[in-house]
Amino acid sequence: MKTNAIEEALVERFLRYIKIPSQSKANGGKAVPSTEEQWDMARLLQSELEELGVQDVSLSDKCVLTGRLPANLPPDAPHVPAIGFCAHIDTVDVSLSPVVKPRRLHYEGGDIVLHAEKEIVMRAAEHPELAPYVDQELIVTDGTSVLGADNKAAIANIMTALASLTDDASLWHGDIYVAFVPDEECGLWGSKNMDFSKFPVDYAYTIDCCALGEVVYETFNAGSAEVTIHGVSAHPMSAKGVLVNPTLLAVDFVNLFDRRETPECTEGTEGYIWCQTIRSNPTTATVELNIRDHDKARYEARKRLILENVEKLRQMETRCRVECRMEDTYGNIADAVTDDNRQAIDHIYEAMRRLGITPKTIAMRGGTDGSFISTKGILTPNYFTGGLNFHSNCEFLPIPSLRKSYELTMALIALAYEKAQ
Repeated sequence: MKTNAIEEALVERFLRYIKIPSQSKANGGKAVPSTEEQWDMARLLQSELEELGVQDVSLSDKCVLTGRLPANLPPDAPHVPAIGFCAHIDTVDVSLSPVVKPRRLHYEGGDIVLHAEKEIVMRAAEHPELAPYVDQELIVTDGTSVLGADNKAAIANIMTALASLTDDASLWHGDIYVAFVPDEECGLWGSKNMDFSKFPVDYAYTIDCCALGEVVYETFNAGSAEVTIHGVSAHPMSAKGVLVNPTLLAVDFVNLFDRRETPECTEGTEGYIWCQTIRSNPTTATVELNIRDHDKARYEARKRLILENVEKLRQMETRCRVECRMEDTYGNIADAVTDDNRQAIDHIYEAMRRLGITPKTIAMRGGTDGSFISTKGILTPNYFTGGLNFHSNCEFLPIPSLRKSYELTMALIALAYEKAQ
């Protein structure tokens, strides 16, 4: 297809997908998917994959959708690596409307009035990220919701690429596997419930970060801890020497940590321990902590520090009972890089060079589905969708950047074949 036709196909798919409300809800993975609406998105994609002739299409009881586009190779071709592409079907719940009302516009600079009646304006002075997109077509919201380019721009990208490959028999490629997963926004629960026997790839990609050129293959190591403090309740008139206040002990516990190593005091590859919540009543207090660090050794040291501080709290007040539950959430993609699989990353930079895209390599202060998939022995770096201001009512998607993201997907597929010759 010509460039304009590709853009229109991408936009048409994207607008179709964001019509389906598919917000996820944090529930600690107790139910996957966390919302019924995600099934609607998965079933639409299942139907579209089947219409394209994708084989082995499977929708699991956890709403994980997988499929395989069989290799299209000339006779006597050597082995071509099987590549996977993963995108999440949920959109974030940030207390905005689940219904997206998009608008396509030609941006001429200055402020963008998203909703005149409600006086919702994306002001250029507050959003300098708009400046590079003057004279481009953008898709924006009406200011009452997120746009959902995170991550439905990626879904449009992958589905359009599959359509291009099935339409043109001259495009040689190895097996292409796809995985569309729920509940990324609330804990990567979809990828954690993948059946990897249905995703037998040499390496994979997620398409789940922002502006044109962004590349991520270094993410946090991530974990969580829940510390429960059991105190002793007593009536104030007879509390002396009896009452053990779990709320005050929770505050004492949090104060054992370095206030300079928290999210608001760190940047780049600096890690932290984040006290997210304290819940308490007269007998029990629960402290929830997030643990993050790019460096694996420092990450493990932070986990040990939490256990050391739990023990300090026990010694501070021997009458309390303290329990600690800790678990790993995902790993640093970079820790999965080997000599055998680093072509997945090298190909991104080679493809960008050919497409004239300037790479912007980011050590992400967060994680992607690829952060978990990489812990399963499948290196899964990440590249841009083109969207900006994710998780905001000022989210927007420059259409030329969306097209470039698609072109990168196609170039990565072509490079896997080319380098195998």
